[in-house]
Amino acid sequence: MAMKLQQELKRSVPFASLQQETLVNLLRIGDQLDNRLSRLFREHGLTLSRFNVLRILILADRPLTCGEIGERMIQVVPAITSLVDHLEKQALVERQRCKQDRRVVHVRITKSGRKLADAAMQHLPKTENKLLGKLSQTQLKSLNGLLDKVRESIAASDE
Repeated sequence: MAMKLQQELKRSVPFASLQQETLVNLLRIGDQLDNRLSRLFREHGLTLSRFNVLRILILADRPLTCGEIGERMIQVVPAITSLVDHLEKQALVERQRCKQDRRVVHVRITKSGRKLADAAMQHLPKTENKLLGKLSQTQLKSLNGLLDKVRESIAASDE
């Protein structure tokens, strides 16, 4: 049986509000998911962020600028250029100057980058099932709907 958050964190006093408990729960789950996925990608010599860049380039099916990559990242990373630098040193991506505008630099995935990302992605379904397999399709849809509302609320709080 799943342990209640208050027990898991060994809190002797209850949370101040349901909202506080929910925020702490989301933070705890996010950290746990990050740890599990980071472990998976580490086995392939990647960080979660570096894998994310490769995944973005594969899904885009065309070279992208660092700005375009940044807009598509799951986790906000302040230094996309640094991530691309590391991937370029590993020969997983390469940069190309735009012929029409030399100020613009596009990043494209290399064959070895695609091969490495594909190898890591083969393990994702098993990991996803381990992490979320106890939820039914209906529960997953409901959870995604609730998380969409949380993201909307976060976006509205920035306005």
